[in-house]
Amino acid sequence: MDFWSRLLAHTPLSSASSRKDFAKDPARRLHRFEKEYSQLLHTWRHSSNLAHDDEAAEQIEIRLQELTSLLSDESRRPLPHPCISFSAAKQVYIPVAKIATSSYNEWIIKEAVLFFATLIESEEEAFVENDNFSGSLTNLLVRITGANSIRLSAEIEARIVELAFNITTKIRLNPEILPAWFKSQHHGPHDAKHVDDRDKFTGKTQKQDFPLFYLLMDYIHHEGKVGDFARTGLLYIIEAASSSVLLEQWIVESDLSTLMATGLGALYSQLSRKLVIDHPSNEVPPCLALSDYEHPKSNYEIVSSCSPEFLSHVDTFLSHLLFWQDVLNHCKSVEVKSTLLEHFQVIFLQQLLYPSLLESSDVDGGSSVAVLTYLRRILESVDHPDMINLILHYLLALPDVVSAIPSDSGDIVSAARKRKSLDLATMMASKTEEAADPLLFNLVDLIRACLRSQNHQTVHVTLQLVSTILKRHHRYAVTTLLDTEGVLDESHHRTAGAQAQEIDYLMALAGTIGGDDNFNELYENLLRDTLGRVENHPCSTTLITPKTSTNNHQLPAVPDSLPSAPRSVRSHTLRPEDPLLNIMLDRLETFFTNPVETNLCLTEAVIDLAVCGFMHLEGWFLRSPQTYDFDQDDEEDDDLPLPDPSLDPESQEYAEYVQMQHLKECRRRPKWDQSSLPRLLKVLQLLCDQVEAYREQVPRFDDLLQQRREAFQIADHAPPIPTPSRARTPSSQTPTVAGTPSIEKGMFDEARNPSRERPSGLEVFAQRILSELGTPSRSGSPRGRKETRRVTSERVVPMNDTTPLRAPIPNRSFSPTSVASAPAPISWDNRGDILNSQAKAFQAIDQSILARRVGIPALKPPVEPITLSYDRKPAIVSADSAEDGEDSSGDVEGEGEGGGEDALLAPSEDGETDAGTVVEEKTVSVSHVLTNVVLLQSFLFEMASVVQVRAGLFDEVRYT
Repeated sequence: MDFWSRLLAHTPLSSASSRKDFAKDPARRLHRFEKEYSQLLHTWRHSSNLAHDDEAAEQIEIRLQELTSLLSDESRRPLPHPCISFSAAKQVYIPVAKIATSSYNEWIIKEAVLFFATLIESEEEAFVENDNFSGSLTNLLVRITGANSIRLSAEIEARIVELAFNITTKIRLNPEILPAWFKSQHHGPHDAKHVDDRDKFTGKTQKQDFPLFYLLMDYIHHEGKVGDFARTGLLYIIEAASSSVLLEQWIVESDLSTLMATGLGALYSQLSRKLVIDHPSNEVPPCLALSDYEHPKSNYEIVSSCSPEFLSHVDTFLSHLLFWQDVLNHCKSVEVKSTLLEHFQVIFLQQLLYPSLLESSDVDGGSSVAVLTYLRRILESVDHPDMINLILHYLLALPDVVSAIPSDSGDIVSAARKRKSLDLATMMASKTEEAADPLLFNLVDLIRACLRSQNHQTVHVTLQLVSTILKRHHRYAVTTLLDTEGVLDESHHRTAGAQAQEIDYLMALAGTIGGDDNFNELYENLLRDTLGRVENHPCSTTLITPKTSTNNHQLPAVPDSLPSAPRSVRSHTLRPEDPLLNIMLDRLETFFTNPVETNLCLTEAVIDLAVCGFMHLEGWFLRSPQTYDFDQDDEEDDDLPLPDPSLDPESQEYAEYVQMQHLKECRRRPKWDQSSLPRLLKVLQLLCDQVEAYREQVPRFDDLLQQRREAFQIADHAPPIPTPSRARTPSSQTPTVAGTPSIEKGMFDEARNPSRERPSGLEVFAQRILSELGTPSRSGSPRGRKETRRVTSERVVPMNDTTPLRAPIPNRSFSPTSVASAPAPISWDNRGDILNSQAKAFQAIDQSILARRVGIPALKPPVEPITLSYDRKPAIVSADSAEDGEDSSGDVEGEGEGGGEDALLAPSEDGETDAGTVVEEKTVSVSHVLTNVVLLQSFLFEMASVVQVRAGLFDEVRYT
């Protein structure tokens, strides 16, 4: 039979002809294609049930592979393409679709999908515009992905969704092919008048109108490539609605908005209701590892924030939230966008997000931590102005503004949206439970309550939420979260003299903390970082961006389509009695006993308050100009010589004299009155005084503080710490360099709860970091202090003012042996043993000091004048106490445990101190205090940089 076939086809009888030559001949390709197709039909028709006929199923799979291969090869060759033309003329795709849907065979389905994909990719014969082709393909896709189909592998599902995505891509490029895939029941505007009233308000559409749309909807929640194809394909369909009124009306009346809102709500409900913020043991930040940080406990109910399962759920939820944003960005229809936003508010905000915030509590194990973290992640992820406005407008209980939104779609689509809104309102009214109203308890109330919480994790995440709102959505916080007042003129600006004086004051406070680092370089880096931070603030655009046109002096408004969105921010300042500010300052007063995480977020929030260009610093961050008071002597010294009396007041010379006089006045420095300082500066002064108290009462305070700075510097350049092994023995620990006062395991066990979970990560980190440090104050250390880092007694910080700022930083002797007499000569044989023994002794002393528990020091009251009274009896001092005082000043350990530590008395087990008074005071380790002192100094530098950057960027300093 093959002989006669080759003879009739004029094919050489010899089999030596190559397969490549055979494929080049269009006639031979067509003949082979027809033959494979005939065998495919023959096998299918003679098989009663492909699901149970494995031999027939295998033959059909092979034939489909050959057909697809021939089509794919032909599409890459020059014309003519007879196989593709034959497929279109004979409608080969119809039996192929029927075979795949009835086979219930995964491999046949896979080959059928590839066959259709090859026809679409050929871009010939207008397959995507053919109604029969679209009907066969959509029927195939619906049947093989339906509930009654077999379970498909992830690979086949990806190919199916990719095929649907390719179709939407062609619809996007050529909207004229849309009618082949979308067939609405209403074919024209006049047909809507004949629809029954009962059908008008059902708000339902049939899936058979647009099966491709619902196919993609089923896969938008999937992860990976499948979800990406589905979401992008759906975006293309929504984008095509702008060119089709029928499709726009259909989308409004469809289940798109309901399915998207309920899907988002389902993903939000999967998130854990109780959460603790944690870090992996090998990724603990240095500032936490060198403090009293402990890993919080988690269980089956309370989830850790670093749990892989939790992170996966959060990423899935946020990806779907970003899909909402992409839909709104691609949607050009106002009616479709309004319908989506309405369902987002009613189904997600009102029914899920706000109730979870209202029911949260930090008493039951972290529900407040969870919901506040989720809200922060939402506000950080979403950028679409309408979504942001909808979320914050509802949660902050902003007043509604009723305004008609113009529509370009005509009355049909508007009527459809009204019907959809009515259906949504009816559904909400049918619920028996009455929804909570943010007018009674809004997000501001929740933030203020959580900032007063005793749970430091609740305070931590609340401060992070406040910073997010201030940085990204400041215009919503001006009239809600903050108590502000408007600034009408430039008289509220500080003068040039006050500017230099206040920067000097902040730098002097930082200088009292001391240190041997290169603070000039540190401050210059902070200036660059602060400049970028201020410039990137959303409110800075209108202040920094140059005018686009000389005739247009107003920048375009924020492109919100919702009428209730807050408009442009005006110049304002923070009232000193602002509740949020004072709650934050209350937390700042206990800076040294606060958790390091809290202090990091607290200082971040204060800086975020100050970086907005419309927020004036005078009155709450700096002194108010209304409180300036100048010395009379300075006024007389600064006066310029009077001009010539004969000089005309209207002349240029007289105007220059007046201007120079004003310049001289603005360069004067007001008298520094503590009573005129805002509370923020008073708290900072208090904290610096407490540092001085720690310096007096903690042995070797400056030495340990410098060592802590060097530990942070090494940690910034250290490689990642590997996860420690559970079976590690003490002998396998990282060796400690001789003479290094590192924090060993014993110190951690003494200073912290020994029953905590996963302590090894902190210990390994601290041991690794501090093992690279030598004792900077001892000659026996193999890594002595670098001489290049020494500074003189005065440190010059570059300023814009003509006079350089000098912060006195005294050189202190950090070694307890520096005042000792020179040791006796020793032999070189035992020199190493003596140095090692000294290093171990110093190391033990350092460990005991770092592990010691201290509280907030009681500052000495100001010295008052002594009134002489001859009737007053002299104070009697016992000889024993005098001897104790002399003994306590002789050695290092006595200095910490004698009279010098009276102000740092920690309560005993029964809650009483040695004096017998009950003290409920929080205590922390000296190591914890050192880390917070470093953070305080960095915060002071950052505040000074903010003041200096704003003065140059926003022209906030008055010179006239």
